[in-house]
Amino acid sequence: MSTQPAMINRYRWHELIGIYAGIFAFLTFILAPFVEGFLVSLKPLSQLFSSPYRFIPQNGSFEAYRTMWVSVPGFARYIFNSFFISTIVTAVVLMLVVPAAYAFARFKFKGSGHLLGAFLAVNMFSGAVLLIPLFRLMRSFGVLNTYFAIIVPGVAFLIPSAIWLLRTYMMRIPKELDEAAFVDGASHFYTLRRVILPIAMPGITVVAITTFIGSYAQQFIYALTFNSKTEYAPLPVGLFAYFGRQEVIWNELMAASFVGIAPAMIVIFFLQRYLVSGLTAGAVKQ
Repeated sequence: MSTQPAMINRYRWHELIGIYAGIFAFLTFILAPFVEGFLVSLKPLSQLFSSPYRFIPQNGSFEAYRTMWVSVPGFARYIFNSFFISTIVTAVVLMLVVPAAYAFARFKFKGSGHLLGAFLAVNMFSGAVLLIPLFRLMRSFGVLNTYFAIIVPGVAFLIPSAIWLLRTYMMRIPKELDEAAFVDGASHFYTLRRVILPIAMPGITVVAITTFIGSYAQQFIYALTFNSKTEYAPLPVGLFAYFGRQEVIWNELMAASFVGIAPAMIVIFFLQRYLVSGLTAGAVKQ
């Protein structure tokens, strides 16, 4: 039995201090905007521009979390639309990406490398560059001011990265499993459905979560261009309503932002163990 000390115990005390100090600085840099945003949501609007500026709110309250629903009527509808659109985008992306990733991971066909490179090239284009062509296309099909006009661009821009991520995961699954299924007379589709999918579920979960978050975050530009009806508007458009002509209601905007991201945080909370297992799968050699 090995008596070697754990890797973390091999560092000297000053090295440990440096490591933990770096982690603390990194977490501070990442979390500081969220902490400040939450504190802003607790402050009265009069305190936000007071001098000297108070980081900790004086007489803070959750009043903004109540009044935000009055300032922007239909805010609950915006949250529902974002959650609905992200769910549909995630489902469509998974239906298209799972067989595509399996094909790229298992089959060698002419032009596969160039096609994968083209997928990466698609991600290099900003959505704003393609707004006018997409608008003309949506108008020609008569789908402006519908959920469809927001869902389709989201699916198109999220598929390439999802294929790369899931393909990499599926390449770690031993090909001997496919060969054993083929010996028993299984088809490629049956092998994918009954053999590969159960093993690839951690990777599929990672793709589903990243796709959901990506869709939840990128809806603003498409919704603002392809939709003018409140009933189809997602959360980012609802948040934009807090920017008035004369002033911005910052405390209510921050409160609405935290309420708006709650559905995504709930999804991540319940699926985090699958997310961690999917991200670490293959890190240890079996």
